[in-house]
Amino acid sequence: MLLTAFKPDISPLGPMWVSAIVGLLPLVTMFVTLGVLRWKAHLAGLSALGVALLIAILGWKMPVVSALSGAVEGAVFGLFPIAWIVFMAIALYEVTVASGRFEDLRDVFDAISDDPRVQAILIAFCFGGLMEALAGFGAPVAITGVMLMACGFSALRAAAIVLLANTAPVAFGAIGTPITTAGALTGIPASQIGAYVGHQTPLLAFMVPLFLCFLTDGMRGVRQCWQVALVTGVTFGVTQWISATYLSYELTDIISSLAGLAVIVVMLRFWQPQGRDEVRASLRTAYVKEREEAGLPIEPEHGHQGAGSGATGTATATRAPASAPARERLDGGKVALALFPYLLVIAVFSIAKLVPFVKTFLASTDIKVNWPFVAGEVLTAAGKPNSSGVYNFQWLSNPGTMLLICSVIVALVYGVGIGGLAKVIGAVAMKMKFSFLTIASVLSLAYVMNLSGQTVTIGTWIAGTGAAFAFLSPILGWIGTAVTGSDTSANALFATLQQTAAKEAGINPTLLVAANTAGGVVGKMISPQNLTIAATAVGLLGRESDILRRVMWWSLGLLVVLCLLIGLQSTSVLSWMLPHF
Repeated sequence: MLLTAFKPDISPLGPMWVSAIVGLLPLVTMFVTLGVLRWKAHLAGLSALGVALLIAILGWKMPVVSALSGAVEGAVFGLFPIAWIVFMAIALYEVTVASGRFEDLRDVFDAISDDPRVQAILIAFCFGGLMEALAGFGAPVAITGVMLMACGFSALRAAAIVLLANTAPVAFGAIGTPITTAGALTGIPASQIGAYVGHQTPLLAFMVPLFLCFLTDGMRGVRQCWQVALVTGVTFGVTQWISATYLSYELTDIISSLAGLAVIVVMLRFWQPQGRDEVRASLRTAYVKEREEAGLPIEPEHGHQGAGSGATGTATATRAPASAPARERLDGGKVALALFPYLLVIAVFSIAKLVPFVKTFLASTDIKVNWPFVAGEVLTAAGKPNSSGVYNFQWLSNPGTMLLICSVIVALVYGVGIGGLAKVIGAVAMKMKFSFLTIASVLSLAYVMNLSGQTVTIGTWIAGTGAAFAFLSPILGWIGTAVTGSDTSANALFATLQQTAAKEAGINPTLLVAANTAGGVVGKMISPQNLTIAATAVGLLGRESDILRRVMWWSLGLLVVLCLLIGLQSTSVLSWMLPHF
């Protein structure tokens, strides 16, 4: 035991701005090495971790043993639960590929719409939102990324689309966990925070489907598909606002995603977009070019373009020629089997998250470990024991374990068998070895920055802007999620800081706590953790820098929109938008 517990100094290097800039160096290192120098993600993560450790020990005077132990805890948390969730999400997908059933799923989506722009909204935004509601932690990006590739998208385009789509639902993801966390830390009722968030993120929901059309097919896609994009975005946003304000913030994403799916199906019965063949040809050209540049084999146009060779390489499915009408080839049995894995995931997660006695039982199996040299020995800047000192080993309640259960059931139903499942898992593990290293290094970086006080220093510096802080408050959530890959973690870092800064500046505390949550949703797409998940899922491991350059400006642009919205909500200009309690 240390004789004296370590309490971070908010400004250990003198002026606050100096300490904040030095505290930002690990993040600068990450984004420069990844986005400018184009290093491999695991090397960028390890280099940023090294910088964070040096700053923590030399600048913030954190005991060496605590800094190193905190880094190890972060790595362990990165591997379990984060990497475990992504690993099992991809393994579940590969089971469907090995069985040959994944092509039937493509036919199901073709039966709804064979226009890739509509499929991007349907899969990445609506279905991904449903996965975010139930699982979160990167699973939506992993699952929807490979699904888009099966629909003919190139890997880089698929990765960018799913990362951009995984924004508006994030605040209410995993049954509202980010908002529940913020409520627990601040003492503000979680339902009140959720209602405020429900008056912020719907603006993103309105826009994102249009942006997905643009990413899929440029301005032509927007011109030809704006109707379905707008209707889906408005439906998602309005139902998100209604659910968060009047029903249940925990169920908000489920209600919104299902409403979005329903409105697409209904609308396409009366209207179909033009230009389907042109966009398919364009996607095919992009796919061929990407594969040629990477020196990878090119699947026939009628074949499966993303499963085996593009994602994790465990299997390759074949598909009937594109000229065969999907609707004629489908029957009720094929549709049921094609949708079975995903309906099973929804059912399992719904039971685990929404049935009280099941949720309580699963939580009771968690094993809490007081992490050595951190628990009780590293305090927060407020002098309280740091909650990160307790590692929660969720061996059964973890979403990854639930996905494993689903994988076993699917393997048996599909005839792959336990032996086949074991082969798939082994192959996926080999392909993901560098992904594991990247995720572990990024979470190590987050833990070191958080435990040493670097992150709080950055936040306190930004919060020192007085009334103008309302315009800047989403940036804290953006930074927190970019560092940790989790909106929940961003709230754990900054929710109380937002609350305190709001009181000092005479701003509504609930507004700024909600702003932290909303800002986090647009930071997730540039998180190195999520970039690695996307790259792994679509077979671009090592090219995270390319994906980052594709999505960085979208993230910054949406952040500016949120900053303006929330800043104006703190004034009489838009204060009428906020709920009243």
